[in-house]
Amino acid sequence: MKIIQKVTVKQVLTEKSKQKLLQFYLEQRQQLQKESDQLHFEQKKMERKSKFNQESVNDYFGREIEMRQEKVKLIDFQLEQLDILPLGSEIKERDLEAILDVSVGDAWDDTIFAKTIVIQDDIIIEIR
Repeated sequence: MKIIQKVTVKQVLTEKSKQKLLQFYLEQRQQLQKESDQLHFEQKKMERKSKFNQESVNDYFGREIEMRQEKVKLIDFQLEQLDILPLGSEIKERDLEAILDVSVGDAWDDTIFAKTIVIQDDIIIEIR
């Protein structure tokens, strides 16, 4: 019988992966800033048109801009944490789903479900 199980992928922090993560976070931050600027522009454009309800326009754009600002704060926090982490630390990258074969007579305990793949510089170095 085949069942689906969660597999955690962890990344060992190296100088190369740290730079890659730093670049990723900075690009995400820049994209969010661009989106916020575009939303401000669209808000001003819609405010000039009298056919829209000003209060609902301000509410909508205010929520959208605030949501992006919260994401920027989260990225800033992640950048701080990345700076603090020593090389060699394991960072949870993502969770995946894998297919597990089970059959009659197999041991049924938590160890068959607690699978982790450890990568270092985009190479699998360990499967736990």
